[in-house]
Amino acid sequence: MELNDKMIREVSAIVVLVLLGVLVFFALKPIIFAVLWALILAYMFMPLLRILNKTIKSRTLCAIIVLIIATLIILVPLWFVIPMISQQVFEIFRASQSLDVGAFLSHFFPTASEQFVAQTSAALGSIVTKLTSSVMSGLSNFILNIPLLLINLFVVGFVFFFTLRDHEKIKEFVKGISPLSKVKERIVVKQFEDITYSIIYGNVVVGIAQGLLAALGFFIFGVQNALVLSILAIFAAIIPIAGAFLVWIPVAVYMFAMGNTGMAVAFVLYNAVIVSNIDNVLLAYIVSRRTILSPVFALISAIGGLYLFGIIGLILGPLIFAYFMILLDLYKEKNLLNLFSKEEPEDKKSESK
Repeated sequence: MELNDKMIREVSAIVVLVLLGVLVFFALKPIIFAVLWALILAYMFMPLLRILNKTIKSRTLCAIIVLIIATLIILVPLWFVIPMISQQVFEIFRASQSLDVGAFLSHFFPTASEQFVAQTSAALGSIVTKLTSSVMSGLSNFILNIPLLLINLFVVGFVFFFTLRDHEKIKEFVKGISPLSKVKERIVVKQFEDITYSIIYGNVVVGIAQGLLAALGFFIFGVQNALVLSILAIFAAIIPIAGAFLVWIPVAVYMFAMGNTGMAVAFVLYNAVIVSNIDNVLLAYIVSRRTILSPVFALISAIGGLYLFGIIGLILGPLIFAYFMILLDLYKEKNLLNLFSKEEPEDKKSESK
């Protein structure tokens, strides 16, 4: 089949577009995660923007107000918390160096053999040392990379503001380049919106709420180094299937081992009744009837995303996996290839008549 001028022009345009797209990717690669964080935060704060937009008609002013609120919520606490976290990390590091794991095991497992205690002590001591060393190394790298962090924060704020202000234009642009028919576009977009809402609000927002309640418990019951434990609890609560119990259970065990039985019982009751059940209440209220990714798949994709993308992978992993499952389901139903057909389904045509 001979190539006519039109086909050559179309192929050439596609090649040029792909090449430029590759160049754009490499140009944005150093700040790509900052851009992704900005988009995720913009999605999370979008309901606040809509509320403000009901009374303030200027989109620019609304976006500025939301940017200021987001900055106050996120950056101001970090400004005061980071020095305290650094101090507590150093305290934990010093404590880990003098930690008598053998005595702790002998107290908690009085019938254990000396060989078991010695081998377990060596293994646990090595794990604790490696963990604390990794945290110290990460803290040092964080301090050294402060200039780069400030640049990324500027990018996050910049993209966050313009995404909020121009989200309608962005949505129209994406619809304009979509090859889908209007009916199929609405179906697929609805599925994508539901799963995105479920993951962002169901995993992240609910996880943060659970982690904050666990943090409140650490401070109420006078747990040492509560700030560092609170940060760990928040991250653990965001991970699907996991939860803040990964942090508060070891703390409770330590309380019992140290002989603080009454305080330990109250601590366990608080976490078991309030912290462990808050996610079910919030999920029922926030996510409601939205599509929810299977907990097993959510956990696997979150861990995979964590390895591949870092902290942001806890969100990106489940999102990528969920979008893939939507397309896989369409393929199973023999609808994937038909998505790109501009012809309307027969039942829709008959309805329009």
